[in-house]
Amino acid sequence: MLDIKFVRENPELVKENIKKKFQDSKLPLVDEVIAMDAKRRAAQQEVDNLKAERNKISKEIGALMSQGKKEEAEEAKAKVSKNSERVAELDKEYAELSEKIQKIMYTIPQMIDASVPIGKDDSENQEIEKFGEPLVPDFEIPYHTDIMASFGGIDMEAAGRVAGNGFYYLIGDIARLHSAVISYARDFMIDRGFTYVIPPFMIHGNVVEGVMSFPEMDAMMYKIEGEDLYLIGTSEHSMIGRFIDQIIPEDTLPQTLTSYSPCFRKEKGAHGIEERGVYRIHQFEKQEMIVVCKPEDSMFWYDKLWKNTVDLFRSLDIPVRTLECCSGDLADLKVKSCDVEAWSPRQKKYFEVGSCSNLGDAQARRLRIRIKGEKGNYLAHTLNNTVVAPPRMLIAFLENNLREDGSVAIPKVLQPYMGNKQELIPNKK
Repeated sequence: MLDIKFVRENPELVKENIKKKFQDSKLPLVDEVIAMDAKRRAAQQEVDNLKAERNKISKEIGALMSQGKKEEAEEAKAKVSKNSERVAELDKEYAELSEKIQKIMYTIPQMIDASVPIGKDDSENQEIEKFGEPLVPDFEIPYHTDIMASFGGIDMEAAGRVAGNGFYYLIGDIARLHSAVISYARDFMIDRGFTYVIPPFMIHGNVVEGVMSFPEMDAMMYKIEGEDLYLIGTSEHSMIGRFIDQIIPEDTLPQTLTSYSPCFRKEKGAHGIEERGVYRIHQFEKQEMIVVCKPEDSMFWYDKLWKNTVDLFRSLDIPVRTLECCSGDLADLKVKSCDVEAWSPRQKKYFEVGSCSNLGDAQARRLRIRIKGEKGNYLAHTLNNTVVAPPRMLIAFLENNLREDGSVAIPKVLQPYMGNKQELIPNKK
């Protein structure tokens, strides 16, 4: 969310930013919110003037009463009463305008970074760099659920009976592999200086509004019926929410955190052949990284975050690439974002396994997360990035480590988390 003062002083910049995001329908909102802000400030100024006048008259009443000028004192009291009625009217008007302004400000997108490429949608995202050699073996690679099934490792049919489409049972070595990847990712981030956190898996509605845009909320969040609670779609939500209404001492920054959580998503609009299996599902687990820092440090941390994910995937022998998200593919709160995509030998293409985002002060402004500095308080910057999100990450792992005989090699770094196994052997047919 932008500062209304910034919008008021830079309307053309804000409109140009909206155009870059191909959201021209929002252009009239800029002038609309500026006009509302002018009315609100005028109402506040009138309130201030009336209160000053009321204070002055109140003092005069005491003097008039002490002088025995009762009639004049009563006239003054009537003025105070009328004054108070007007103040009440203006306070109501101010509150109504503030609510309308906030609603509009929540829909005006954050200013994107100058380095963000301009494009309408994800088809215009730009490749930044590849890491590792993307190989295609000379044997056919089965679909990922078929690989899992060869180890007796998945049961989606039973999950469908229990919970419906978009759910799964992971079993045996595949379930263990899932947990091993999460545990390895946790320790990988701890070794890089991040503090491990397990957050709440439900959050209040005001936190939801603080961390994401309304279209995202509608497409993602499950609400607990009858309660002001939502299941988190990622631990970033509750991790950033932890700092709501907090003033963070400057010398405690940056806050570098890595969190584990289950994640729950509606996944509205999911379709296509690659949406089957466990690629796009309603429930999964994830290791996340979150940074709260000073504004001048956020781009430094943005680069560190996505590089952490690249390094982790490469340590598991998985080729990846980074993809810069274009302006039209950025959610409204994001300043800059890139995806990390893993190589799929079966599909002979890359697919998304993580996303790194710099949100500037957007979440901090909504949640009132401030930094206590020597010259006063100011808004923090927040960033987040996926470390790993199995079972999607398992797709990349299994495909890239599959051998022709159906066994799966376990990279050395993961072996301690798998009981020192060096490979997985499929069940005999």
